[in-house]
Amino acid sequence: MKKVKQFGETVEGYNIPVLNEREIRASAGILYLLMFWSWILVIFKDSYLLLKYANMIFLAEFIIRIFISPRYSPFLVLGRLIVSNQTPEYVGAAQKKFAWAIGLVLSATIFLLLVVLNSDSFINFFVCHTCMIFLFFESSFGICFGCKFYSMFYKEKAHYCPGEICDIKAKQAIQKTSTLQRTVVIVFFAFVIMTVILFNDGFGAKPTSLWLIVKSAFSK
Repeated sequence: MKKVKQFGETVEGYNIPVLNEREIRASAGILYLLMFWSWILVIFKDSYLLLKYANMIFLAEFIIRIFISPRYSPFLVLGRLIVSNQTPEYVGAAQKKFAWAIGLVLSATIFLLLVVLNSDSFINFFVCHTCMIFLFFESSFGICFGCKFYSMFYKEKAHYCPGEICDIKAKQAIQKTSTLQRTVVIVFFAFVIMTVILFNDGFGAKPTSLWLIVKSAFSK
């Protein structure tokens, strides 16, 4: 029974319980996709059905992760199956538990407001999109915001963070960005914004057959 309730895994070479960051990111990607599609239906179909199901799934997922064990979390198991051929990247279990506790509070809040009370408000929007931002950064960039908050509430330093972000170190040359690189990024987004402004009406219009455009041009 003790093994069932253990939070994190004991791995040789690590002096604290750890978890596999690769399967965590995979599960975060699946959950983000579920939440993203739920909001697409809300925005374009005014349907909250999938969002309510998604919230129920989130709440059950975090309850299992925190109060039972991450090893029995359905989405972490799916993540493990997806990345099973990749070399594990171990992270400290303590900060992940803290991050998932935040997720539990957020999902429980939405469950009460959206599922139990069947209400809609700015709170729902804010909490749901906070969850989406957390999931997106976790799955896409390996950045765990909840893990960053861990050091604000606990005196001890977090160990084995993804990408060793808990350790203060000088950036290598390949990690640095030059003024020219930053300028290119700014110019790129300026180009996108200006193009949208100039061709905004055309973007919203349904495309016309190229043959009709050519025929109209030569008939003048």
